[in-house]
Amino acid sequence: MTILHRTSLSPKTVRHGLGATVGTSLAIAVAVWATLAYAAETQIFDPKTHKWVQYDRKKARSYYAAHKQVPEAFRRQVVKFRTAEKPGTIIIDGNQHFLYLVQPDFTAIRYGIGVGREGFGWAGIVRVGRTAEWPTWTPPAEMVARDPNAAKWASGQPGGPDNPLGARALYLYQGDQDTIYRIHGTPEPWTIGLDVSSGCIRMNNDDIVDLHSRIEIGAKVVVLMQGASLYKGV
Repeated sequence: MTILHRTSLSPKTVRHGLGATVGTSLAIAVAVWATLAYAAETQIFDPKTHKWVQYDRKKARSYYAAHKQVPEAFRRQVVKFRTAEKPGTIIIDGNQHFLYLVQPDFTAIRYGIGVGREGFGWAGIVRVGRTAEWPTWTPPAEMVARDPNAAKWASGQPGGPDNPLGARALYLYQGDQDTIYRIHGTPEPWTIGLDVSSGCIRMNNDDIVDLHSRIEIGAKVVVLMQGASLYKGV
């Protein structure tokens, strides 16, 4: 069964294509996208009813329970991808819930991701400052203040299968400064394709292990997200 995916933008709907183009004026593109205020909504195509249906948290969990994996669009695959960025660059399309790892010959490895929920989106150009295997999760002070569940781990939650950072984490830096944002795994793989996080980019554990094995420290990371705040320095 093939399930396609799109993100609908109110009041307009934009279909997703397999290819993608990212030009050399990335900072300008980020700025344009970040000024738009439309709310994104993930949808998947139901081949039985031949209709696009909203892919929300409840439907995502039901789909994962039935199939033990996310819809096909969010599974790791090699796609055509035209960009001026060099191989090894990560490009994140937060609206479509895809992370692209640029490869030679205008291709990329595409991974499904979960991104920041409303009010937690951001856009910018950063880099991978460091990585970790089964990392410790230390919630930022802002999260500790608003989330009682996070407060009990204010001093750090050891790595493991129940840790929110999952099996691997890539720590995103602006220059030499940690942005507090990460690309990381998750113990909730059914959330891939949704707007669920507090600003970090989440992947299923198999995919973050794969990405971690391919990425180099210092790799450029371009984050595009409609309606997002620009990260400083961009």
